[in-house]
Amino acid sequence: MADPKGFLTTARELPNRRPVDVRILDWSEVYENQDFSRLQKQASRCMDCGIPFCHQGCPLGNLIPEWNDLIWRNEKEEASARLHATNNFPEFTGRLCPAPCETSCVLGINDDPVTIKQIELRIIEEAFEAGKVIPLPPDRMSGKVIAVIGSGPAGLAAAQQLTRAGHTVVVYERAPKIGGLLRYGIPEFKMEKSILDRRLAQMEREGTRFKTNIEVGRDLTVTQLKSKYDAVVISTGATSWRELDIPGRDLKGVYQAMEYLPWGNKQALGELSSEPEISAKGKSVIILGGGDTGADCLGTAIRQGAKSIQQIEILPRPEIERSADQPWPTYPMTYRVSSAHEEGGERLYSIATEEFLGDDQGNLRALKVVETEFKDGRFEAIAGSEREIPCEMVFLALGFTGPEKSSLISDFGFELDPRGLIVRNEKYQSAIDNVFVCGDAGRGQSLIVWAIAEGRSAAAQVDSYLSGRTQLPVAVAPTDRPLTV
Repeated sequence: MADPKGFLTTARELPNRRPVDVRILDWSEVYENQDFSRLQKQASRCMDCGIPFCHQGCPLGNLIPEWNDLIWRNEKEEASARLHATNNFPEFTGRLCPAPCETSCVLGINDDPVTIKQIELRIIEEAFEAGKVIPLPPDRMSGKVIAVIGSGPAGLAAAQQLTRAGHTVVVYERAPKIGGLLRYGIPEFKMEKSILDRRLAQMEREGTRFKTNIEVGRDLTVTQLKSKYDAVVISTGATSWRELDIPGRDLKGVYQAMEYLPWGNKQALGELSSEPEISAKGKSVIILGGGDTGADCLGTAIRQGAKSIQQIEILPRPEIERSADQPWPTYPMTYRVSSAHEEGGERLYSIATEEFLGDDQGNLRALKVVETEFKDGRFEAIAGSEREIPCEMVFLALGFTGPEKSSLISDFGFELDPRGLIVRNEKYQSAIDNVFVCGDAGRGQSLIVWAIAEGRSAAAQVDSYLSGRTQLPVAVAPTDRPLTV
């Protein structure tokens, strides 16, 4: 245990965010550095519980009490080793995970939980700064060759684990650069892409091979893939976005969030010689959807100089505290304020969109909306509450419904479940013997921490399939039940 009285004497404290009027002028990450001694005090709040529910809250099974104690004792290198024992990419989760570990922290029953996410992030950043994150190439090669289709967090986790197990791994990505939604969907102010690139450099030095601008089913046929590789891992994600099929959807100015966000990243990285094709500059913007993707659109639109921004959610505003039907240690649906929400915009709740309204030139001019109330398991419009909200641009941040129904799906002949996800068994195998599925393509839209956990677990199953045994850890099963390592 760190400090036996730490949770009694030290209050929860997170790093300060940079002033709003400063940070909206650039695309850099929003947090200031926290003095390491203050971080150690935060680690000292961990009670080293007899039953650490934070383990159960984290799909990766992170050894949280152990590395909290090590940070308190200033044993940074050992803390990094403990962290990497369960998580390939703590620098990603430390920035992007909503931290279900913290909502299941035992201290959180009657006090503020330990700042687990921030401690995790600082451990890995200290390790990178000290040059302790080094390539870990295999001692010997198996002679087996594996293709990983998709380079999001699940695919990258599977690829790194399999490479370290001694297999030759080739990652295919249809986009120009590796990273999937980590690169094209996450704004620079949440995770600078240099963070992704430094990890990819480590993977390349370990032996993982990356091939971009190749779409399986179009540029590389399934027949060719099967003939070249001993096993295939499908980790294409759930990139089929949810639509809003109402009148006026085809008006100019209505875009999906994932049509918009990549342009913001290109702008942030200086990859454009002119204004982005989709830009909120000088426009009245409405964002439909109150989740993280909506907040990403909000922060991006603010930095582009939108005239006004409103974010609409069909659900009522959540409570600040846990509700009775979401007790500890579950992950509660509470009111949260992201860094983007601090920066501007208006949040509207219990509102449904009925129609996109346009002008004579086919441009969006307003939304027709109605206030709603939730009754008997459904949303009902409140009579007489209809109104128009003027706007010139709308972003749909309504989530995703599963993998795209592309030629990859049809050419492999995958079986899909009622949700449109690729069917797999308890070993992550599809109906095709040597083809495995991990991440959102088989699980459905989920958290980055689940994607990494699935990638690690699928890698263990692939290694066992090819080698007859495995020393790779298994974190989770496709059924969400923890598996014994």
